[in-house]
Amino acid sequence: MKDNTIKTKTDRIKLCIKYGANILDPESVKETIAQAKWKDSTKRETVRDFSALYHFLKVEWEKPIYRPQESIPFIPTEEELDTLISASSRLHAPLLQFLKESGARIGEASQVEWEEVDLERKIVAINKPEKGSRARLCPISEKLRTMLGQLPRPNHLLFRLKKESLRKIFEAMRKRTAKKLGNPRLDKITFHTFRHWKGTTEYHKTKDIMHVASILGHKDIKSTMKYIAIENALYSNTFDDEWTHKVCHSIEEEGKLINAGFELVRAVNETTTIYRKRK
Repeated sequence: MKDNTIKTKTDRIKLCIKYGANILDPESVKETIAQAKWKDSTKRETVRDFSALYHFLKVEWEKPIYRPQESIPFIPTEEELDTLISASSRLHAPLLQFLKESGARIGEASQVEWEEVDLERKIVAINKPEKGSRARLCPISEKLRTMLGQLPRPNHLLFRLKKESLRKIFEAMRKRTAKKLGNPRLDKITFHTFRHWKGTTEYHKTKDIMHVASILGHKDIKSTMKYIAIENALYSNTFDDEWTHKVCHSIEEEGKLINAGFELVRAVNETTTIYRKRK
């Protein structure tokens, strides 16, 4: 397993110890997990962690079963994301802007090194993907290029700190901003919310689920399909359904769409463009 995965698993086991569990007593562990104020998905992962530990220790246990209910993730407005970006310091606003534009996980973003950043061509490489995702190149805006260009470089990491430290800084800023503006919705935004927002809005713009999977680095399209349901729920009352959108990856594809009456919406990067045509 990758170092981050190992750390996450050991952290959950340590947290159970902190909550009073005797890890050599399976019944004590089961009770601790049951009483913890965690989501069922977290409890299920913790059970898997202890199953691996007990297999190694040759300890028998009847593991509890948790079946988390699938829920629709919270999708804020773009203005709400931009509010948090604006409220961040000049050192941490670039991180949030990068999460917004790339849809990267915080663990992936926190491992990006300066040598993987090409400010001239406005590309950032994610070479340490998580959860079995693909490595990928992320095009960035002129705004983000300027923000990154102004960052200090005390070490090899683009965003200087590890994800745990970045998360603490973000959560403190988020809480202050939500209270100051009287908007409790802001306090529901996490680092991963930026990824959900990116997946949903990209599908809304393109109606191309393979394009969304490519941006998010998904190898299994099943991981991307949820954004279809989210987009349908969020935009069912808009007039964008009057348009058919297509994503092009070559000049030949663009030519065919232009001949078919499609118009250019925007260029995603040097090789990818989005076209649309009224239905």
